[in-house]
Amino acid sequence: MTQRLSSPCPCGSDRTYDACCGRLHRGTAQAETAEELMRSRYTAYAVGDEDHLFRTWHPRTRPDPLALDPATTWIGLRVLDMEAGGAQDDAGVVEFEASWSRGGGSGVLRERSRFERRAGRWVYVDGEVAEQ
Repeated sequence: MTQRLSSPCPCGSDRTYDACCGRLHRGTAQAETAEELMRSRYTAYAVGDEDHLFRTWHPRTRPDPLALDPATTWIGLRVLDMEAGGAQDDAGVVEFEASWSRGGGSGVLRERSRFERRAGRWVYVDGEVAEQ
């Protein structure tokens, strides 16, 4: 992982990586909402943190093996919609667009992701994906 702790967080929160998703990646904090977990997972893709993705993926839907594409650069995140997923909820949905570039091309991945609390922690279950 090459993200500097004092750099802006890739999730676009206007906080540093250390104060935002970095603390979730290190395991010193847990996501309080489905959106916070989604942002940390986007950032994990952006910085190459497969361990965080593995830990936050529901075991029944997690691919084996989990492999990131090193040729893909994640360049922007925009949250579009949320349903539940708050600090008091047990399930939630977050819809987002994530911009990427790869080998001279670029695109936008749009996903409507489902999250659940499992043993008190938010986990990613699955999502409906549409690349644009």
